[in-house]
Amino acid sequence: MALIEVKNLTLKDRLDSVSFSVEPGEMLAVIGPNGAGKSSLLQSLAGLLPASGDIFLSGIPLRGIKPNERARQLGFLPQFCDSAWALAVEEIVALGRLPWRDRDPEALRQAMRETGIEGMARKSINQLSGGEQARVWLARVLAGTPQVFLADEPIASLDLYYQGKIMDILRQHASGARSVILAIHDLALAARYCDRFCLLKQGRIHAFGSPETVLTEAALSDAFGVPIHVDLAHSPPIILPA
Repeated sequence: MALIEVKNLTLKDRLDSVSFSVEPGEMLAVIGPNGAGKSSLLQSLAGLLPASGDIFLSGIPLRGIKPNERARQLGFLPQFCDSAWALAVEEIVALGRLPWRDRDPEALRQAMRETGIEGMARKSINQLSGGEQARVWLARVLAGTPQVFLADEPIASLDLYYQGKIMDILRQHASGARSVILAIHDLALAARYCDRFCLLKQGRIHAFGSPETVLTEAALSDAFGVPIHVDLAHSPPIILPA
């Protein structure tokens, strides 16, 4: 059974009859040009936008799941995060446990250890660099141990080391009974980590499937409007404007 299944998801001027499913253990990359609907899709899956259509979580309609239980199952990392208060890092990470109504110390330790922020635990969030803050917000979602991790551009503000580190973390999270769906612009990096791809163009699915199926010169060039060179046989994969 699919962990998450989407049927005819539609949002005026943003998404048009989007349908797909993600299996347990899969990491799905949502790709496409700016304005294609990537963020809108993730926000709709998270229940933050009023899209029509059907979303099923382990076969159960998402609209029939109580909000607190839904928050335990679906973790969402938006593209931009901010704190209205100068909270300590450990307090922000602990917010990820709110749906569980606890502060499971092991879950918090593991989330901070995985993201490399243990030494920042008592620092104020406003004392950190943009890249450090990005890892704090990632740790907050990880602390909630969601079945489906929705991440909108999780590596956008990170240096090369932490881009790979965060992709490693998400790849590890997408194991066993859990899955990850992420929007990402770095196609070559996504090709190294993701099992399947959802290529959006003007709110519709332009291509869906394995890297070999979706990351073709024809499909990418058509979606992005520029010639694109693709070499998936190279290690690491090469995907660049031609």
